[in-house]
Amino acid sequence: MSKRVIRDVIEGRPLITAKKEMTVRAACQEMAARKIGALLIVDRRKIQGIFTERDALVKVLAVGLDPETTLLSEVMVVEPLTIRDARPLSHALHMMAEGGFRHVPVTDDDGHPVGMVSARDALGEDLVDLERELARRDELESSIGY
Repeated sequence: MSKRVIRDVIEGRPLITAKKEMTVRAACQEMAARKIGALLIVDRRKIQGIFTERDALVKVLAVGLDPETTLLSEVMVVEPLTIRDARPLSHALHMMAEGGFRHVPVTDDDGHPVGMVSARDALGEDLVDLERELARRDELESSIGY
């Protein structure tokens, strides 16, 4: 498995956060606009929770709550598991597999939020490797005359 460090995986990405007083509708609009699947709920550089697409579906829409009036504080995951940015990506993936979730908030050594890592991050390098392998096969096949 890849030895990529989370810090390198999330480098250059903005930290996208929300306040627990934000409505579900506003949070979903923010996630859609930024093409992300989760928001960190932060107050004074401390993670309060996480709100994900799955939370919107299972905790809001499926039970008939109004996304216009439901606040993130009512449906967010409180005190989510986090991972330090110096840890390998494989550790975060293990956490996700064990916990049944797809996003893990990332903190620095002081416990302050610095980003989010997702299951999709693991695919990035693997997809690049697959594309290289397919290109290499195409070159070999065309040189042989298939």
